[in-house]
Amino acid sequence: MKLAKPETLGFSPARLERIHTVTQRYIDEGKFAGIVTLIARRGKLVHFASVGKQEIEGDKPMKNDSLFRIYSMTKPITTTAAMMLFEEGALRLSDPVAKYIPEFAETKVLVKQGYAGPVLEPQATPMTIRQLMTHTAGLSYGFMADSPIEEMYRQLYPFFQTDPSSAEIISKWAAIPLIQQPGKAWRYSVATDVLGRVVEVVSGLPLREFFLERIFKPLGMDDTDYYVPAKKMSRFATCYGPAPTGGIAPILPPMIPDAAILRRASPGGHGLHSTAADYLRFCQMILNGGELDGVRLLGRKSVELMSCNHLAPEMLPIERAFEMHGLGFGLGFSVLLDPAQRQSLGSCGTIGWGGAANTNFWIDPKEELIGILMAQFMPSNTFPLVDDFRTLTYQALVD
Repeated sequence: MKLAKPETLGFSPARLERIHTVTQRYIDEGKFAGIVTLIARRGKLVHFASVGKQEIEGDKPMKNDSLFRIYSMTKPITTTAAMMLFEEGALRLSDPVAKYIPEFAETKVLVKQGYAGPVLEPQATPMTIRQLMTHTAGLSYGFMADSPIEEMYRQLYPFFQTDPSSAEIISKWAAIPLIQQPGKAWRYSVATDVLGRVVEVVSGLPLREFFLERIFKPLGMDDTDYYVPAKKMSRFATCYGPAPTGGIAPILPPMIPDAAILRRASPGGHGLHSTAADYLRFCQMILNGGELDGVRLLGRKSVELMSCNHLAPEMLPIERAFEMHGLGFGLGFSVLLDPAQRQSLGSCGTIGWGGAANTNFWIDPKEELIGILMAQFMPSNTFPLVDDFRTLTYQALVD
């Protein structure tokens, strides 16, 4: 996509320049090494820019085609894969997960922590495929400290560094009690990784192969994969974190395996690397109602269902720990329900999500607008770059 004149798409060129001013400030203040920002509207590219360094130590400039670990931005792609199988009649959203992964039939639910250990009970109703898509299955991640279940997840982190298969990973998680009854609360979790395994079982293909053959190649997402081949390593941005003495320093994220390390498993919840331009093609397909350049992956009504809020009022806000007020959750995406509660510019019905290293996207159907931000810094909520980029995008919209 070639850059269109901003004014032809309802943007003020002068106001768009504020994006460069603010992102460059983040670089000059030593908070990020480099940043890529992209905005598209009505199927045309209105802004695409990079600032800073892809790698500070080697003095490599950030470029528009730099490759990024997108972590949880893998999740909407996995959900799309499962919805494709749903459309083919290969699975139902109401199906019990245990139909495809039998170990979950025996997974118990935590009632309380007793003197002799966790007190457990059976699942009142079996966890379903839809609950995996909406993070209401009762699974967790091990990121929090509000339950003994979290520590059970954390104890498995070293196991993941040994490159187990998807089946082995899921089997370990199925042996951990659920943190609540399925369908009772929203909790960010390994649910999409489990969903990825369902895709493998139903399709008979490794998740990576399903992605490549059924999503990435048809959409022309040539730079998106679980692996960074040698010929592309020069474009692979270094991941940074806070340095002990101040500033930033390169890190290899300790809890989430790097895209270049994964060899056997293709996690549904993280692990992909991509470029801003590649991810735009996925987003544009969703905004178009499931089709891009004559290739249809999903029906229009399926995308509408994915974009609806599926959570009951008592489940909101979706993440109290991060104060994500004003957001609901659909099938694979957050859904903006109330910009005032979110305290953010945007439109009701906007969908999106982000990754652990400060990558983020949103799709605004009302404005026919897509925003994509790519950076490599962990933890992701250290600085308000994502919120700033969204504000800078909408303030530039004048028509």
